[in-house]
Amino acid sequence: MRVVGEIPHPDCKITIFSWNNRYLIKFESGLLEQTFKVAEYDILQESDLYTLVDEAFIQDTLARFAAMNASFRTRLQAIG
Repeated sequence: MRVVGEIPHPDCKITIFSWNNRYLIKFESGLLEQTFKVAEYDILQESDLYTLVDEAFIQDTLARFAAMNASFRTRLQAIG
């Protein structure tokens, strides 16, 4: 797995990898992560990945992190 690059953002870590004929766009926030897979043939050049991950996409991902975190906390409270 090769690291293509990182996209700086104050609310999460965003790393782009190349692996097995696809790109992985990995978002990390605390203990949670989300990974999006993009086939290499779906983009023309690696710089297109940075266009794909725009602020609207990042905000959607952060909203999912909030929902994931709330769900996880609820489940943890149910067992303890």
